[in-house]
Amino acid sequence: MSPGKPQRAPAPPPIERIAARSADIGGGITVQRVLPVRERRTIGAWCFLDHAGPVVFEPGSGMRVGAHPHCGLQTFTWLIEGEVLHRDSLGNEQVIRPGQVNLMTAGRGIAHSEESLPGEQRLHAAQLWIALPAAVADCAPAFEHHPALPQWDLGGCRVTLLTGSYSGHVAPTRAHSPLVGLDLFSPQSAAIGLPLDPGFEYGILPLTGEAHLGGQRFAADELAYLGRGRNAIGVDLAPGTRLLLIGGEPLGEEIVIWWNFVGHSKGEIAQAQRDWESDRNSGDGRFGRVVGYAGEPLKAPPLPWAGV
Repeated sequence: MSPGKPQRAPAPPPIERIAARSADIGGGITVQRVLPVRERRTIGAWCFLDHAGPVVFEPGSGMRVGAHPHCGLQTFTWLIEGEVLHRDSLGNEQVIRPGQVNLMTAGRGIAHSEESLPGEQRLHAAQLWIALPAAVADCAPAFEHHPALPQWDLGGCRVTLLTGSYSGHVAPTRAHSPLVGLDLFSPQSAAIGLPLDPGFEYGILPLTGEAHLGGQRFAADELAYLGRGRNAIGVDLAPGTRLLLIGGEPLGEEIVIWWNFVGHSKGEIAQAQRDWESDRNSGDGRFGRVVGYAGEPLKAPPLPWAGV
């Protein structure tokens, strides 16, 4: 290369297509899971993404997830349709409604339950987890409810900032690593440009409708993994399309995900499983007891590793 000749910026990586896999979460509810899957374990610190619905329940039925534990992560619930009651072992009891976020920081350990309100027959939601960095993974558990989030219009789309900062807006949700989360809804067809941070990796998931990115069509529940190194992405949305955009700096730490736990070693996960089995009966240990849920706490499955 001759002296003084400007270097061309490296081309961004090709967009990867990741299909969701179906998972049964109980109560007759099947979700579409796009993280973690074989092709992609994390996007930034986002380490789990389930898309539930849209679904209409039979009369007398609904979502009913019994008390279960978490550690080493934050659970992030974004509700689009329906009403869901959250209870946890800190004593919180909170109904989440459309357009709201429940954010639970598990830290060293918490238990919670989730169930549709009586008579509620609809559900459409995204349930995500955020891995906590090792430096804060053992923090005290906490719960936040956010009934109002920053919203604005972009090229005919309604944008809601779920977490992080974007285009001069800042979300109130607590984050422990550099993250962003957006919900975009386009009632009509739209073509928009989304600024991106080249230091972040990103994923875009249509929840309804379809979108075109980089010359590719992505239907509902097909994740477009953008990787890092992009300053922007153009998106064409069909009428009625709703997208999630998630991103963040790569975590830079190895994590272990098993059942409802996130840890930084298999030993941590094994200890969490033993502690939950003790708490499930006594309710007075690390994870505590969920009061008010009419059902038995969930039993942890056997560990997939021997001798830990």
